[in-house]
Amino acid sequence: MNVTVMMKIYFPKIVLSSGIFVMCGCSSVMTHTGGQEGYYPGTKASYEMLTDSDTSWGYKPFVALDMPLTAVMDTVLLPWDMFRDDKSLKSRVEASESKNLATNSVIPPAQ
Repeated sequence: MNVTVMMKIYFPKIVLSSGIFVMCGCSSVMTHTGGQEGYYPGTKASYEMLTDSDTSWGYKPFVALDMPLTAVMDTVLLPWDMFRDDKSLKSRVEASESKNLATNSVIPPAQ
């Protein structure tokens, strides 16, 4: 088979499949690296962006296209969500503040 014929046949398929692979679950990856806890955090974030009135109308079609791929990626990462402990800076600060709030409610600060 000639190289140009092979390029005409396989090149569009390679570009399409690599594009789908690169787009696979953007919201899922962002929420998992951002330290959000819970199950299906990327799908929840995509849904919130779709229903939020502040989200740009030009951005919503991309979120709608990415949402099924995000759901697939969240399903793949479900075992990770079940067994991970959130050690992000945000969760440590929230835990420290709740601990301080509990201490201050028992022992009120001096005036």
